[in-house]
Amino acid sequence: MNFKKQFNEGLLTKNPVLVQLLGMCSVLAITTSLFNGLGMGLSVTVILICSNVLISALRNVIPSQIRIAAYIVIIAAFVTIVDLLLQALLPELSESLGVFIPLIVVNCIVLGRAEAFASKNGVLASAVDGLCQGIGYTVALVIMCVIREFLGSGTFGGGILNGGEGIRIIPEGYPAMMMVMPVGGFLTLGFVIAGFQWFTRKMNNKKKEAAK
Repeated sequence: MNFKKQFNEGLLTKNPVLVQLLGMCSVLAITTSLFNGLGMGLSVTVILICSNVLISALRNVIPSQIRIAAYIVIIAAFVTIVDLLLQALLPELSESLGVFIPLIVVNCIVLGRAEAFASKNGVLASAVDGLCQGIGYTVALVIMCVIREFLGSGTFGGGILNGGEGIRIIPEGYPAMMMVMPVGGFLTLGFVIAGFQWFTRKMNNKKKEAAK
């Protein structure tokens, strides 16, 4: 197990949103406030860790012919637990995220890590992989949320700060409302991916120059 490599993959080289372009439905739909982004990101991270650990522990027991069906059942069990916990402890978040929490069952990020990593590696390495991929997913969501909330609502920390209203930065009436609409999600994602690609390319060039 190489924690540094796994962390680097989850955050940069194999970021599930900015590199692999997985889980786009939730990324485009719920990234309108910081509260939504953190809630969704942490939910997916918990499910990734738990499902990876259990799938890794059972990888030699589950027949290969039915492995995908078994993975989905395991993931669905943890999604149901998280969904019920959110309904009980954070009903506002549960209502805000709506159907996108149950839809984590078919989120390509979770099933993809189960098939590509957890089914082939040990329990500890699989837990770390789930954590790192979840961090990468959460960071991408938070970046999207901050940009869209600031430009679309004129606030920061919606749902968390200032009694849930967020800290107002742009006076009411001036924000571009389209940024909290679907078109704003597509535009923001495009610019974030472009900026991410520029950043990673610059870092790679610096590493090549340092190696010479």
